Amino acid sequence: MAAPRQLEARSAASAETPEPVARLAANQLRRMRRIVDAAVELAERGGFEAVRLRDVAERSDVALGTLYKYFRSKEDILLFALNEQLERLEQLMAARPIAGGRPYARAGEFFRRATRALARRPQFARALIRAMATGDQATAMKIAAFQLRISRLISSALRGSAPSAPDGTPIAAAELARGEDVLAHTLMHVWFSSLVGWSAGLHTERAVVEQVRAAAQLMLDGANGRRERT
Repeated sequence: MAAPRQLEARSAASAETPEPVARLAANQLRRMRRIVDAAVELAERGGFEAVRLRDVAERSDVALGTLYKYFRSKEDILLFALNEQLERLEQLMAARPIAGGRPYARAGEFFRRATRALARRPQFARALIRAMATGDQATAMKIAAFQLRISRLISSALRGSAPSAPDGTPIAAAELARGEDVLAHTLMHVWFSSLVGWSAGLHTERAVVEQVRAAAQLMLDGANGRRERT
């Protein structure tokens, strides 16, 4: 659970609410914390449909009108919780950076960590995926900010400490960087699509990771093939 001071430190870009977090008083931060925790608890028990704002307000001991001062919708609350999940993933990546091996293997390890972080609480994860998929224009900027941060983490995993091609041939950092943003953004979308399938029970957590790893290998193989023909 994040402390009030952690909530206060978050940027407006990653946690836009009707009342910016940085300007909230300590008692307001505690109230906001209760709202988020209540929504997460409901999502863990019953998924997206269980997160009804009236129930969230009752469980967090705030008036429904007060809840709306902090969040516009249940998607808004769940995206705030998703942002907190992402912060924990960023901390893990900082503490245990992915280094060595081939770029697609490093990408696979990143997605293994990211998928595991979500899948350990499946009902909550499904609620987060629904919130991203059904968000309206008001939450679009939050989703865009989340995608940008994920893409940056993927880029970091692709670079590693000594990037190399799938055949073991070293790739200069500048060569990888030319298509790195496009590759990272594409892999992020492949991951989300695979997560939607996982959420629907179409495939396993392991399959999600393998699908993204295979996509990374195919794209890197293609990039290397184009270089060899030029």
